[in-house]
Amino acid sequence: MALIVHLKTVLELQGRGDRIAKVTFRGQSFYSRVLENCEDVADFDETFRWPVASSIDRNEMLEIQVFNYSKVFSNKLIGTFRMVLQKVVEENRVEVTDSLIDDNNAIIKTSLCMEVQYQATDGTVGSWDDGDFLGEESLQEEEKDSQETDGLLPGSHPSSRTPGEKSFRRAGRSVFSAMKLSKTRTHKEEPQRQDEPAVLEMEDLDPLAIRLRDGLDPDSMSLASITALTSNVSNKRSKPDIKMEPSAGRPMDYQVSITVIEARQLVGLNMDPVVCVEVGDDKKYTSMKESTNCPYYNEYFVFDFHVSPDIMFDKIIKISVIHSKNLLRSGTLVGSFKMDVGTVYSQPEHQFHHKWAILSDPDDISAGLKGYVKCDVAVVGKGDNIKTPHKANETDEDDIEGNLLLPEGVPPERQWARFYVKIYRAEGLPRMNTSLMANVKKAFIGENKDLVDPYVQVFFAGQKGKTSVQKSSYEPLWNEQVVFTDLFPPLCKRMKVQIRDSDKVNDVAIGTHFIDLRKISNDGDKGFLPTLGPAWVNMYGSTRNYTLLDEHQDLNEGLGEGVSFRARLMLGLAVEILDTSNPELTSSTEVQVEQATPVSESCTGKMEEFFLFGSFLEASMIDRKNGDKPITFEVTIGNYGNEVDGMSRPQQPRPRKEPGDEEEVDLIQNSSDDEGDEGGDLASVSSTPPTRPQITDRNYFHLPYLERKPCIYIKSWWPDQRRRLYNANIMDHIADKLEEGLNDVQEMIKTEKSYPERRLRGVLEELSCGCHRFLSLTDKDQGHSSRTKLDRERLKSCMRELESMGQQAKSLRAQVKRHTVRDKLRLCQNFLQKLRFLADEPQHSIPDVFIWMMSNNKRIAYARVPSKDLLFSIVEEELGKDCAKVKTLFLKLPGKRGFGSAGWTVQAKLELYLWLGLSKQRKDFLCGLPCGFEEVKAAQGLGLHSFPPISLVYTKKQAFQLRAHMYQARSLFAADSSGLSDPFARVFFINQSQCTEVLNETLCPTWDQMLVFDNLELYGEAHELRDDPPIIVIEIYDQDTMGKADFMGRTFAKPLVKMADEAYCPPHFPPQLEYYQIYRGNATAGDLLAAFELLQIGPAGKADLPPINGPVDMDRGPIMPVPVGIRPVLSKYRVEVLFWGLRDLKRVNLAQVDRPRVDIECAGKGVQSSLIHNYKKNPNFNTLVKWFEVDLPENELLHPPLNIRVVDCRAFGRYTLVGSHAVSSLRHFIYRPPDRSAHNWNTTVKLLRGCHMLCNGGPSFRLTGEVVMSMEPEVPVKKLETMVKLDATSDAVVKVDVAEEEKERKKKKKKGTSEEPEEEEPDESMLDWWSKYFASIDTMKEQLRQHEAFGIDLEEKEEMDNTEGLKGPMKGKEKSRAAKEEKKKRNQSPGPGPGHGSEAPEKKKAKIDELKVYPKELETEFDNFEDWLHTFNLLRGKTGDDEDGSTEEERIVGRFKGSLCVYKVPLPEDVSREAGYDPTYGMFQGIPSNDPINVLVRVYVVRATDLHPADINGKADPYIAIKLGKTDIRDKENYISKQLNPVFGKSFDIEASFPMESMLTVAVYDWDLVGTDDLIGETKIDLENRFYSKHRATCGIAQTYSIHGYNIWRDPMKPSQILTRLCKEGKVDGPHFGPHGRVKVANCVFTGPSEIEDENGQRKPTDEHVALSALRHWEDIPRVGCRLVPEHVETRPLLNPDKPGIEQGRLELWVDMFPMDMPAPGTPVDISPRKPKKYELRVIVWNTDEVVLEDDDFFTGEKSSDIFVRGWLKGQQEDKQDTDVHYHSLTGEGNFNWRYLFPFDYLAAEEKIVMSKKESMFSWDETEYKIPARLTLQIWDADHFSADDFLGAIELDLNRFPRGAKTAKQCTMEMATGEVDVPLVSIFKQKRVKGWWPLLARNENDEFELTGKVEAELHLLTAEEAEKNPVGLARNEPDPLEKPNRPDTSFIWFLNPLKSAHYFLWHTYRWLLLKLLLLLLLLLLLALFLYSLPGYLAKKILGA
Repeated sequence: MALIVHLKTVLELQGRGDRIAKVTFRGQSFYSRVLENCEDVADFDETFRWPVASSIDRNEMLEIQVFNYSKVFSNKLIGTFRMVLQKVVEENRVEVTDSLIDDNNAIIKTSLCMEVQYQATDGTVGSWDDGDFLGEESLQEEEKDSQETDGLLPGSHPSSRTPGEKSFRRAGRSVFSAMKLSKTRTHKEEPQRQDEPAVLEMEDLDPLAIRLRDGLDPDSMSLASITALTSNVSNKRSKPDIKMEPSAGRPMDYQVSITVIEARQLVGLNMDPVVCVEVGDDKKYTSMKESTNCPYYNEYFVFDFHVSPDIMFDKIIKISVIHSKNLLRSGTLVGSFKMDVGTVYSQPEHQFHHKWAILSDPDDISAGLKGYVKCDVAVVGKGDNIKTPHKANETDEDDIEGNLLLPEGVPPERQWARFYVKIYRAEGLPRMNTSLMANVKKAFIGENKDLVDPYVQVFFAGQKGKTSVQKSSYEPLWNEQVVFTDLFPPLCKRMKVQIRDSDKVNDVAIGTHFIDLRKISNDGDKGFLPTLGPAWVNMYGSTRNYTLLDEHQDLNEGLGEGVSFRARLMLGLAVEILDTSNPELTSSTEVQVEQATPVSESCTGKMEEFFLFGSFLEASMIDRKNGDKPITFEVTIGNYGNEVDGMSRPQQPRPRKEPGDEEEVDLIQNSSDDEGDEGGDLASVSSTPPTRPQITDRNYFHLPYLERKPCIYIKSWWPDQRRRLYNANIMDHIADKLEEGLNDVQEMIKTEKSYPERRLRGVLEELSCGCHRFLSLTDKDQGHSSRTKLDRERLKSCMRELESMGQQAKSLRAQVKRHTVRDKLRLCQNFLQKLRFLADEPQHSIPDVFIWMMSNNKRIAYARVPSKDLLFSIVEEELGKDCAKVKTLFLKLPGKRGFGSAGWTVQAKLELYLWLGLSKQRKDFLCGLPCGFEEVKAAQGLGLHSFPPISLVYTKKQAFQLRAHMYQARSLFAADSSGLSDPFARVFFINQSQCTEVLNETLCPTWDQMLVFDNLELYGEAHELRDDPPIIVIEIYDQDTMGKADFMGRTFAKPLVKMADEAYCPPHFPPQLEYYQIYRGNATAGDLLAAFELLQIGPAGKADLPPINGPVDMDRGPIMPVPVGIRPVLSKYRVEVLFWGLRDLKRVNLAQVDRPRVDIECAGKGVQSSLIHNYKKNPNFNTLVKWFEVDLPENELLHPPLNIRVVDCRAFGRYTLVGSHAVSSLRHFIYRPPDRSAHNWNTTVKLLRGCHMLCNGGPSFRLTGEVVMSMEPEVPVKKLETMVKLDATSDAVVKVDVAEEEKERKKKKKKGTSEEPEEEEPDESMLDWWSKYFASIDTMKEQLRQHEAFGIDLEEKEEMDNTEGLKGPMKGKEKSRAAKEEKKKRNQSPGPGPGHGSEAPEKKKAKIDELKVYPKELETEFDNFEDWLHTFNLLRGKTGDDEDGSTEEERIVGRFKGSLCVYKVPLPEDVSREAGYDPTYGMFQGIPSNDPINVLVRVYVVRATDLHPADINGKADPYIAIKLGKTDIRDKENYISKQLNPVFGKSFDIEASFPMESMLTVAVYDWDLVGTDDLIGETKIDLENRFYSKHRATCGIAQTYSIHGYNIWRDPMKPSQILTRLCKEGKVDGPHFGPHGRVKVANCVFTGPSEIEDENGQRKPTDEHVALSALRHWEDIPRVGCRLVPEHVETRPLLNPDKPGIEQGRLELWVDMFPMDMPAPGTPVDISPRKPKKYELRVIVWNTDEVVLEDDDFFTGEKSSDIFVRGWLKGQQEDKQDTDVHYHSLTGEGNFNWRYLFPFDYLAAEEKIVMSKKESMFSWDETEYKIPARLTLQIWDADHFSADDFLGAIELDLNRFPRGAKTAKQCTMEMATGEVDVPLVSIFKQKRVKGWWPLLARNENDEFELTGKVEAELHLLTAEEAEKNPVGLARNEPDPLEKPNRPDTSFIWFLNPLKSAHYFLWHTYRWLLLKLLLLLLLLLLLALFLYSLPGYLAKKILGA
């Protein structure tokens, strides 16, 4: 469906002017081209087309406006025409001529004539009217090609290209190349600006971008006009891809570093935890900590990998805590945490810093969390630099919940979920074993088996599960599901699904598919859980022919780009969140495999017959290595078309029949059958006939297709899921346009074109309209039976995303201003990424199309085209970008063969036309071909219109001449060992090639040569060739005397075409030179400056062509130079060169360099330096400045590079090249004389800084009056008077008050005395350099925090400053105000943050002087100190390619120091008239002498952080080694044992003489007892640049001046002397010191304190404070001002040459330098590490109460406990002490009166206890540990015959612990858990604390419970105090504690049996016992009675 408007003419216009028309329908506008100098008639003759998705309503309006066009102002409306479309809808075609109306709706004379046509929608194929807009001449042709040409193409084109029309030509010249849209060249005014180039950089190269030349005002231009002109003008060609080499799959270096800091809240009682860190298969363990639930480790682990990114990012990082692991047992898992490396890598800075990982138990998912581990995780690839937050004293109390180790957007409470991966079936599997065995089997058994035994394996989050094996099946059916249980959302991004072949020996992968979970889910409010399918996914990999050792097996594993279709798999995925409270739940997370319910065949969509057609228009550049056997090309889609090894068994091309579909299927069959292929004989023709190649040149063949172009066609059957591809295509189109627009804007900014913001607004408008269009097109796409849940949800989320993106783009458009362009550009880049992400469809449908070149039945090279790019649709936006287009394809070698240099050579270049669509839509499959051909059909298809041809014969051909103007190239690849190349260029066009001449020994050849290609025959219509000329390929080679030329790079160009009937005149001709980016593989390898024109040879032959004028350069033989109109316009420039010296020259051919000289060459002219006579003695030049004159292009972008070469002059007049350097851009060094009229004294003499300073926002305001900088507050009135007196004429008296600090300080002093006695001033003697250092680090951290907060404002402010600075004088007031605000920010101390009152830090800040801690090298802060002396690296040797791993470092053979200055001659007079101008130095005035000078270098090394472990134990024993010239210091005996964060605190003095010894190397080595020490890493500092820099980097300027104490002035020169010297050197008036601490320099007045205190407190008058304040604001001094280096510590990365590009740690240091001819400096500052202070902590345990009772009494069954208390201070319980046992406590009360003594060493600054101990019995020496100061108290129940039972514990951080409760009653559990707000105390401040503290333990439900209370007293003494006042341990002398008054029941029963009888039995059972006793007595009596009775009786009886 489409509405088409043909605007013919506008008549009776008034006056004369440029006209433009705007046509609007449904809110989408098109602009016509601009008609210049029209009088009364504007003959537009243009066609506009709107594809419409919904039928047009009769009431809709069409509006046409005609404007007078203006380049500068907005366009002026002439009149408007509006038309209701009722008639158009009814009649489909209407011609109109009518008058326009003006703004007031009055009719005006002007009228317009146009035609409107409406193509209504109908069924599947548009029944378009043959005459649709075809010019009459083409109607005669029989070819009913296509009337829908335009409808198929992306982008709306303002003209339907018809054979007769030339309108487009004028509207937007189709220049292919990287010309950017911004080139608004007006036609008539500027034919002289011939050489306006387009500079091209790699990242924004969009090779085919067609650029707009007419001066349309991009602001008033609406969306569509831009679309029209920027989208590919060519209707019939699509863009080729420049980058050739596949980069996926190539291994790279990675380093994963993990620091385990501590663990907290581990679940379990009294455990001994170890943390295990696993990355992939590597495991490392921390040490074990005994009986603690919150162990502190601070251990650092590094894992190195060398694998491809795909493998790396899927590796799992697993952190688990294990309880009681030892040599014999593996321990029990407490909990673990896992995430993949990719998640870490995608974090900002590729790292998590100080985050808490939540542990969970994978075997018990119903349990809650098992604890937290605090860690840092970072992943570094080669070349990434990680900003590690500063490793200072981290005292911040941790907020665990706020710092969880989770990416942004993941909720902290993750739930358990089941991931069901359903595997249904697969199709099209390849053969996976040799047919030999199969044939044997067949012979014996007679069965024919499928030769593959497939199963599916799924990998997810470190686990894998697999389905059953289906024996011998090419179409296996599984219907199984693999179930994973993991936390949701998972921290692993991808799931890997792999079909594997089961084999007795080893299983191999058949194909791999990755499911990206981010693409199949959405975490927004309206998001959805991951879901997929049931859908087919296609798998690609190696070629299908089976070989035993497949060289491309990696491709089947999913590494690299698959080169062939392998199989397709139907799968589904669902996620279910588990309810963990459900008792039936199986709580294990083992992977399970179970049956899945089968799905119907039709669920993935109805099977449709698709038709793929292709025509090979050209095959050239075929690599001659492939031999001259006949060549054939094969096209396949899935297995269709693959005749060699495709179908495992011949598959009938059949639609799958289903009941009920019968009739429809027959209809389809018949629709094609009645075209003569009865019996399904429209067999596919999938390969071209074999053709023998012909020779093009030494490297390449071509196939002689000439006028006969072979065709292929394939029928295939796929489920109809086109909607997915259509939606992706719409988004791709939007993204392509956006990308193109953004590239334009970037290009405009880079080449400093005007109005980039307008272009950006246009791009944003285009984006919002595109988004709107997406919504209207997809809105109807509801309800489709085969749509999966994911289809529906994705569509919803895409619609939401695009809707919001459209709105954001609209609002952004309004915010785009001049100074915000860069920021907004960044935001737009995010849009682009998001669009590309959304467009990537996770559920596949039609497989990709492969084109293979075969020779001798062997597959040689391939190209792969995504099927969505070829898919046809009647809606233009849904059309694939290459459908029905001629695409230039470069075939490449498969798999690893294509890596490296092999992948750079083109295997073949194809011009291929492709069309893919439903068979029933195939009527138009030829529509996009170049016209003028006849179809040749196979025998059975003769006479049938829709039967595809097997070849096309072109009857139309045109003759052309191509002129290639090859001007020059720059920054080429160094292909020879000398570091240079001998380049020549080879230009290919169709099947011809020509070469330029070879230029020897250069990387920047200026060929200046025109190559003429005659007798070019191009097939097709002339007009099409004009808009769509074939592309030109240019290859650059290096000529070698021996052997074949080396390939150096390639680029493409599109020629500018001139037809025979066009005039050769501006604006289009002659063409301009343009830069084309040269690529070598994926890397850029220079630029080519050239122009190409293709001239049609008319009937009159070559006589009509523009003459080839200009002399044939006879010196160079018959070479034609580039003609005058095309070559750049030159002017005379002078190049001044400052020759300073040469450094670090390496040997050449084993001989040392002795007498070097530097040759400078630019554009054929040059100059030589003086000879250095003895390089060893003095490597500096004695003549400093020389110059030469040269003709350079006026246009700076076209300036040729300048070459610097160093040669060594040997005996007998021989020269050897040492090394060379090419300065590719001279713009850096161009000096522009100041414009005296503007108030902008961009100084003349400070040549380079003239251009540098301004760009860096340096001083750019002019003041005639004085600026008063006050450094100390006085009474304001007084100050005002003095200011006014100073200079009555002054017009800019500004007071900058930077004295807040001082004020604060005074306030504090006053306050401190009265109100707050506890915060006393720190005692000077207490403070040392480290106090200063730690205070500075706090400031730095605070600044970083603020900077993050202010980040955005600051950026905008910088933008403002830059533009202001460049624009002109910024007002002094503004400038100083800005300065003031900055200062304020800088001096503000951190506000009242969480956890600390606002007062304390303020006070701290004000009292300690600070230095500046730079988190990076000083060089980055001060522009490499290249303010006037530049360093050029000299290179030699070939440029390395990636796979050799060689870097530019290895090619550096030395450095040349000097500078350049380029300016137009003659210069304005006043430059040379300035005072003290020395003509011998030219522009380099005031340069110091370069004679040798002796210097004392003092290196202070503070500490190192994050060193790479060097020993097996994961630690290192680092020491410092320093090398400067011949001095080599190795501080080996002071190595620091087993430390990765050593504090060195040392200074080294070295005497050196510049320039011979100027490169300082500071290295950190690892000490080894045996063998040589290993280098951990080193850093190099160029001292010479620092020494001579204007920034004065010799000795940093301190913040304040003091003559004693920790902040003593280090420099031998006092501030006033330094100031005087700077003024003298810069020829500045001053310094004039005045009374009351003031100084005047130039026109600035500085004030400050005027007195100083000496050691004895005497105050003396001094000028030093004000001098220092002037120095600290030196950058504000006009003309000469620049920042001076402050007192500082810099942080330098340590690098190891064996692991290039990956940081091995960081080193903090600073360097001072003092010339020896000056007074000697004082002694070095003492920065030796602070010695820990010795303390003794005395803990008295008085009592316990409410202790839980554990034991049952042996006799009585009563509950009791035998209580004792254990305490320790140091980590591993080394110093644990136990009280005696309070036995048999029945109430939980215990009395102890027991004293522990803990001596310890403490570092107050870091709040850590320092302890040294041997790690193991085998350790050589003690290792120092720093652990937090925490006192642990535990209560235990003593058992004699079994282990003691742990009852509860509390851990007190001595710096901040809850104050104890007064009584046991008030002591609650909440005190310890932090749930109530308890005042925190520090033992270091309080010294003595007594109170009750709760003791806690966890119950079975992992909840804390109170298990007792302890009354204790803590008393802290320093070691000296403890010695004076000794006490005894326990209850011993001296000062013994009295024995506790325990109840009598407290004793051990088996030692005191009587006592226990007394206490336990008698106490309880005495009545019972008494009764028993009585009973016993009675019994005894009875017994005696009975015993004595018989005798008694006998006595009686006998009567005795």
